[in-house]
Amino acid sequence: MQRHPDFEFEAERLEYTIHYMQRLLAESQRDVDASQEQIRHSMADLDYLDSSLSFINILTNTRFFEMARSQKETFEAVQQKPYFARIHFQPDDEKDQMLYIGKTSVFHQETQDPIIVDWRSPVANVYYDGRLGHLTYDVRGDEVSGHLHSKRQYQIEDGELLGVRDIDLTTNDELLQEALAGKADVRLTEIISTIQSEQNDIIRASLRKPIIVQGAAGSGKTTIALHRISYFLYTMGSDFPADKLMILAPSKLFMDYIADVLPELGVGAINQTTYEDYVLAATGLNLKLTDPNGKLEQLASSAAAEDPAIVVARLKGSGEYRRIMERYVRKLETETAARFEDVFIDKYRIIGAKRLRNLFLNDFGYLPIEKRLERIRLIMNTEVTRKRKQLYALLSDKYEEALDKALYGIKDDTKRRARITKIMDERDERLPAVEKEGKRKVSSYMKRFKKFNVKSLYRTWLTDERLQQELAPDWPEEFMDAFRGMHVKNTWETEDLAALYDLHIQLKGLASEWKMRAVFIDEAQDYSEYQLAALHDGLGTDLFTLVGDLAQGIHSYRALTSWEPVLAMLPEAAYTTLQKSYRTTIEIMQLANTVLAQMEEELPLVEPVVRHGIPPVFHKMDALDSGQLELILEGISSRGHRSVAMICKTMAEAESLTAVLEQAGMAVQLLTPDSDIDESRLLIVPSVLSKGLEFDAVLIAAFADPFRDTDIDRKLLYVAMTRPMHELHMLGDAAQAVLDK
Repeated sequence: MQRHPDFEFEAERLEYTIHYMQRLLAESQRDVDASQEQIRHSMADLDYLDSSLSFINILTNTRFFEMARSQKETFEAVQQKPYFARIHFQPDDEKDQMLYIGKTSVFHQETQDPIIVDWRSPVANVYYDGRLGHLTYDVRGDEVSGHLHSKRQYQIEDGELLGVRDIDLTTNDELLQEALAGKADVRLTEIISTIQSEQNDIIRASLRKPIIVQGAAGSGKTTIALHRISYFLYTMGSDFPADKLMILAPSKLFMDYIADVLPELGVGAINQTTYEDYVLAATGLNLKLTDPNGKLEQLASSAAAEDPAIVVARLKGSGEYRRIMERYVRKLETETAARFEDVFIDKYRIIGAKRLRNLFLNDFGYLPIEKRLERIRLIMNTEVTRKRKQLYALLSDKYEEALDKALYGIKDDTKRRARITKIMDERDERLPAVEKEGKRKVSSYMKRFKKFNVKSLYRTWLTDERLQQELAPDWPEEFMDAFRGMHVKNTWETEDLAALYDLHIQLKGLASEWKMRAVFIDEAQDYSEYQLAALHDGLGTDLFTLVGDLAQGIHSYRALTSWEPVLAMLPEAAYTTLQKSYRTTIEIMQLANTVLAQMEEELPLVEPVVRHGIPPVFHKMDALDSGQLELILEGISSRGHRSVAMICKTMAEAESLTAVLEQAGMAVQLLTPDSDIDESRLLIVPSVLSKGLEFDAVLIAAFADPFRDTDIDRKLLYVAMTRPMHELHMLGDAAQAVLDK
């Protein structure tokens, strides 16, 4: 390819930028070392300096250290590829700007001119959205207009400039094609340079409102979510610290998959967890959950048209189940309110039961029940202390008055002495008793209110017939019997977590460390209406970014089958769809679309980006043939592909095939939810765990347990078929029941 006429100029500019960043990196290292030394001095001074001053010095230097270390790590991460694009932009009535766009901003220390502009900055939006010519862009509500003369993109590896290309709409498509033709193990970290306009719109959509993205397989949902978090921190980081942002990932395996890209985007400090782990940590519940994937596989292998386990799982994720739990809380609230009685010290009423019930039910009704009781305890402490002192003074005055009457009103000496003695004895006994009773009154009174044991309360609901008849009177008796029968053993499932979390929120409240201000959920279609509603209410925020694909809703038996309940919960949410797939070739997507067309959700077919490859290959074999498999893998490797996965329908078959291939001496890795992926081996993974991942090539193998023509199996198959970027191989007759329809 002919070298760009500005190549030498751009090579010099890159060399200058790298050298300047190396200088800044050295300064950052000196700042890190200086901060560490200051912290050591402050720690040593703790023995003889004023302790408060020493602690202030330590805290100040620790902040400097963290800032310096963060800057150093940022420069280290990008110095070998400091930028990926440049725009030549001239704002109206101002001079031209040559702005180089990268993953972080760098300014000249003396002139403050931008050496690199952060991709998240408003002007960088011109690169992603702007056509050449006159345009406008938004800067915090103000409109800036100008002329975009050119856009340029660079190919840089290990600090060396390999290529320069001026781009418009046509060449941008060519660049996208080149990026998509790359390898799965590097594409996630490099997608920032090829973000498409519709993806960019979602990333930069209003951060003050929720957003729901229905995105086809391969449309970039995960990368959009990660880049939106990065944009969120860049734009609103001063208002929303990283520890108040949370991404809920589908599995620990998925978190390992995205681990490399998080630091590069500057979002490594946010909370990264699964829904299950978050709920258990936030509630403090010690539960051993049954494997939801095992249950899914059991249901996928079941011959029952409507397995009872599906019915109960669907119920536990529904709005109806949420209303039952609300009735349960109201019952507990009513029982608690009934325990309030008048508060007495001695024979005097200090606080009336009616007032306490009004505080509990009305004034503090917006709080969780235990928090209401804490508020009432504080009020009682203040009130009892004040009235105890008043009562003590009142009784003292009464005894003094009685003594005066006895002293001056009784003439008989014997009777007077007897009366005075009696009054004094009674005073000396009663006043200390009043003082003692007053001091203990609140603690003794509040003992009638026990702390709630959420786990025990919920277990009672699951197994108590009378409670079920009270809270769910419309349930048929046979369903109640079946419901109780499924909960005889002390087992806990993912479907139970929404109710447990909801009960904890309403009875105990959420500790501040678990209150997030913005939440990003990947694979949101696998959440139930109740799960999302409980999270929404518990966190007290509308700032949700939900990305998912109903066509990949393999847990739809207990989760969403429509976005309507979510839109009702978040009425201000922007809803958008992405039907274009940037992952798979046309040939693979055409086959996957035949499965998508059979979905019950009636979703539109996916539009693959115009990128061709070899058609899906069907390999006839009655059982897995390791020799034939090795030949297939050699062919894949010869075409330059590195990451290869064999996807099975179930974990049981994945384990079985792993044993066969290990016995044949092949380098394989069975992926589990907690695995660290080793792409030097053939990865063997059940379909349910492959969701969200992508590979250069995929082999679908299911011999003992083939994909059947059922809703769950179609979705499992569709997930497996949409994982490869370049090649899809079907082994045996794994999916013929679906594909032959």
